[in-house]
Amino acid sequence: MKLSESVRPISYLKTHASEVIRDVSENYKTILITHNGEAKAILQDVKVYEKQQEAIALLKILALSSKSEKEGKIKSFSKTFSDLKKQINELKKERNELHR
Repeated sequence: MKLSESVRPISYLKTHASEVIRDVSENYKTILITHNGEAKAILQDVKVYEKQQEAIALLKILALSSKSEKEGKIKSFSKTFSDLKKQINELKKERNELHR
C-alpha cells in the first residue's frame, strides 16, 4: 500500500470521521493525517497496529539474538539441554534428601 495515496488533511477527518474510521477498520487502510500541509499523525486499524507491534518485537528478539551470537554469549542446543538435565537431576536429588 502506498501511503501517499491515503493522505488526508485534518479538516477532512473532522468532517468525515465516521467514514474514515469505517474505511480504516473495514479495509485495513492506513491514513496519513496532515495539519497545515505537514504530516502529523497516522490513523490505522488496531489489528494492523498490533501485527506491526508483534513484528517489531520479533525483529528486536532477532537483533538481540544476533548481538548475543556475535558476543559469543550463546550455547548449543545440546549444551543447553545437558545443563537443564543436570539442574533437574540436582533438584531431584535435593528433593529426595529432604523427604528422607
